[in-house]
Formats: sequence, structure tokens, C-alpha cells
Amino acid sequence: MNTPVEGFSKLSKAEKIDWIATHFTKNPEKSMQLLQQYWNTDAEVQKLHDEFIENTVSNYYLPFAIAPNFLINGTLHAIPMAIEESSVVAAASKAAKFWLNRGGFQTKIIGTEKVGQVHFIFNGDFNKLKDFFGNIKPDFFSDSSSITQNMQKRGGGIKNIELRDLSDKVDNYYQLHCTFETLDAMGANFINSCLEQFAKTLKQKASSNPDFTPEEKEIEVVMSILSNYVPNCLVRAEVSCPVETLNEDDMLPEEFAKKIVRAVEIAKVEPYRAVTHNKGIMNGIDSVILATGNDFRAVEAGIHAFAAKDGSYSSLTHTSIENGIFKFWIEVPMALGTVGGLTSLHPLVRLALEILQNPTAKELMQIVAVAGLAQNFAALRSLVTTGIQKGHMKMHLLNMLNQMGASESEKKQLVHYFKNQTVTNSSVKEALQKIQSQ
Repeated sequence: MNTPVEGFSKLSKAEKIDWIATHFTKNPEKSMQLLQQYWNTDAEVQKLHDEFIENTVSNYYLPFAIAPNFLINGTLHAIPMAIEESSVVAAASKAAKFWLNRGGFQTKIIGTEKVGQVHFIFNGDFNKLKDFFGNIKPDFFSDSSSITQNMQKRGGGIKNIELRDLSDKVDNYYQLHCTFETLDAMGANFINSCLEQFAKTLKQKASSNPDFTPEEKEIEVVMSILSNYVPNCLVRAEVSCPVETLNEDDMLPEEFAKKIVRAVEIAKVEPYRAVTHNKGIMNGIDSVILATGNDFRAVEAGIHAFAAKDGSYSSLTHTSIENGIFKFWIEVPMALGTVGGLTSLHPLVRLALEILQNPTAKELMQIVAVAGLAQNFAALRSLVTTGIQKGHMKMHLLNMLNQMGASESEKKQLVHYFKNQTVTNSSVKEALQKIQSQ
């Protein structure tokens, strides 16, 4: 049985690799070679990667791809995507091409407000707390001025601070609900620094407030932290065209449009379908967020909360047919940044942002929303026509052949063969065995 290791973080990289390979893998030598195989050949780049997080032993690569032909507000974009799932980039590219000659994508920013909260316990009279808060509210702004001055110079900073009473949910629980504008920065460190200062001000002012009882003076700050739920940091992306231009093979435009509308209606009312529907949207959103060095986990959490904001988990996309016009759109919250963090450190992130013409945070929000909408349209288009597996499995074919150990010659033959055949694991295995037996 393996024993715990002491001081793992203090070991050298070579020592970490030796320890993990020796104690937790069947073939230590092969494991060590594999970990080293994925190191960057440029020592400086590798050192940079090693310092992103703790206890690094290697790099974990994801494919970095381009989805071209996205016409967004009249400007053509090629969108970088980092993702491992087959058919995602192909589907996004196909949707971009479909809408290229139908007016492209239209987007707009609805809001950019971000949120942070100071959660605290107050044992006393809420009316006294409310009066106290009103008196010291200016102090929150003045006491944090050293933190906010640079952000304010650029036009951002603290927007508002509210006192909220949640004692009906948790005994004696209250919060400072704070809103911020962080411009092109995602702003997590800025927001958290402000919140921690608010907490200090709150405790200090309470301890010396003559109107509070001794118990009321002892405010307990539980935590001060930003929220990844940002319903007022919202972006909209939309496509629309006359129904008669929705030409699809073997399906009339009117039928195609109605099937898309029905598919979205089902995702609005059936959570089991909505989760998969929205997961497809996140394939597009997450892949661009990863490629541009942003926090896809934060965006995922906030978007899924937004999808359930009306009490039941529902579709993020919407459709309508009015006066012969088909319209398909999405509204999603996301807090993104184009300065700071990985955006200035990771070489591929810098390149991805350059490919996108160095967008502002607002522009990146719009591009990411478009990627999600395109992905959803591509999925729905397949579902209501040929079915999702036909295209997906053909894109997955090379993965299957690699798993089966096919040679380059065999892969070439089988890719050609399956252009007009149904791809399943058994059919691919049978076809490969037939070639190998010959």
C-alpha cells in the first residue's frame, strides 16, 4: 500500500515524475517517457507552462482548430476553438457557411455588470443595521479607493453596494450585494480585493458604532467572494432570414423551419432534452473560451444557472416564425476578459486573440455567443433532418481507426469507403478486418 508523500510541492519536477510513476503506474519507465514526451521543446515556453499551476509534471494538449466564415455584424471572422470532441468544429463551420449568405450573425451587448458579495452574520435589529449601512456606505467607496483608482481611470469600478436581508433563509444572514464594471478584464482579483476591503470596513465601523449593542458590534463575516452568476452581464446573438431561403435536401423550407421551432419548444419544457440541447451550445462556447484563455468553468456555472432562472431548467436558445421570417437567437450571461491572466501569458492565447483581431471583452462576448448559437443550429439541423449520428460518427471515424491500430493506408481506404456507409463500431471493425485479411 502506498504511503502519503511529505513535501511533494518542494520536490523538483524530475523527482515528482519519478515518485508518481514509481508509486502509481504499472510501467514507471514508460510513464516517465510519456510525461516527458509532452513537454514543450522550447525551455522558456515549458517553464511558463510549469508556472501556471502547482505540481506540474507535463502538459495536456487539446487540439487547436479554426472555424472559418463567421460573418458577425458585417465583419468576417475565423474563430479559434480548443476542444477534443469530434464534429464540433465541423458543425460550427457548417453553420457559419449556412448563414454566410443569409445575412450572417447579428449581436449586441445587453449589459456588462459583474457581481460580488460579502456574506455576514448579524445578531440584532435589522432596522438598526439598515440605518448603519446607510451611514457607512460612502466609506466602502473611500476605503477601497487605492484598489479602484486605476480601474476608475479606465471607466470602470464599483457600480453599487446594496444591503440584503436573507435572515428568512439562514438565521441572522445578511449580505452586501455589490456590482462592478471591469471593462476588458474578467476582474476576479479586482472584485475579490474590493470585497475583502468592504468586509474590513464593515467590521471596523460596526465595532465602534455607539448605536449597536455589544452583540451587534460583533459582526461575523463568513466570506467575501465574487459570484460567477452574472445575469446582467448579458450578450445576445441572432440569425434570421425569410423561411423560403431555408432550403434543405429532401425537406421543404416551411417544414424545416417548423421542425427547428418544435425542437426548441421541446427543449424549453423538457429538462432531460434541455440539458443535452444546452450542452451542445456549450461545445461552441467552451471551445472559444478555452482558446482565448478564459475560465470556461465559471462561464458554464453561470450559464446553467441562467438556464434555470425561471424555476425549471430550459433551453438557452429561442425561435420564432413571424410574417414569413425565421428567427433564431440566444441570450447568455458571461464574464470574459481580454487582458490579464492567461490572455497575456499563454502564447497560443495571444495568437487566438490576434486571429480574432484583438477584441475587447464586449466583442469577445459576442463572438463566443455566436459560436454557441452556431453549434446549436448545426445540432438541431442534423437532428430534424438526417439525425445526429450520421455526421458525428463520420467525424469520429478516424478516432475509431486509431484505436483499432489501423495503418495510414487502411485509414485512407476506410475513410473513402465510409463516405456512403453507416459508421458504427462494429461496421468499422468488420471493414478493417476485411482489408487486413486481404
